[in-house]
Amino acid sequence: MNAFHQLRAAAPETSIVKTIGIIKPSTRPGRAEELMVMLPPDIDLYQTNLEISNGTRAEVEQGLIDMEAKVADMAAHKVDLIHPAGVPPLLLGYEGEQALVRRWEKQYGIPVFTNGQSQIDALRAFGAKRVVAASYFRGDINKEFSAYIESAGFEVLGIQGMDVDFQAVPQLEASVIHDFIKAQFDPHRGKADAVYLVGPAWRRSLDIVEEMEQEFGVPVIHHVPCQSWAIQRILKLHFPVQGYGRLIRELPGLQRGAAAQPAAVASHENF
Repeated sequence: MNAFHQLRAAAPETSIVKTIGIIKPSTRPGRAEELMVMLPPDIDLYQTNLEISNGTRAEVEQGLIDMEAKVADMAAHKVDLIHPAGVPPLLLGYEGEQALVRRWEKQYGIPVFTNGQSQIDALRAFGAKRVVAASYFRGDINKEFSAYIESAGFEVLGIQGMDVDFQAVPQLEASVIHDFIKAQFDPHRGKADAVYLVGPAWRRSLDIVEEMEQEFGVPVIHHVPCQSWAIQRILKLHFPVQGYGRLIRELPGLQRGAAAQPAAVASHENF
């Protein structure tokens, strides 16, 4: 499969290396590299990608179809865990997504998790009930994102898509992202239990997760820390990381002890 790239050097021979197969929603750089610094050294990442380039609903729908073959390819490479990333499964609603993941796991005998699942589980780990959500998708697809969160049992106090060209999202400055999210959160300050960021493409949002958590007083549920947290839950690891928010720093719901790893301080300079 020529789309695969091994992104992390193998751990020492004495380690039990686990491989995570990630299906990225687009060919844009960034997400897997940022995830690497939030994982223990005995994890290898492999990736392939979908072809979402403009963020249209039609592309997201096609991405959901294309995931079938990508998941099969990952299973053929005998990875230990499969992660179809991005928003396509959200179109199915929470129960529909759960059913799809169960089918894949039964078919291939390998654990599978999506970003939606990891973010919903993170909300539950923090005991959140009411959520403010934000995305970089224009139009009515945001109503479907809201319906997904609500179908998982949460109240969505507000959701807004940023009016930005999809290709420009990775270049957005952190201050622009902050101001957009703050504008969505402020009307619900004191009511919202968490902020839910839809999608992986706004790269510089990772730089301000902790700043926003301190300012808003609630957890910020971000795509990438949720990935690491979910991987660690499934593989029974404990590898807290400083600098990217409460979830990956505190690791709620993860057991200390067996397979524990030393704490790490991650930064973009690490890759």
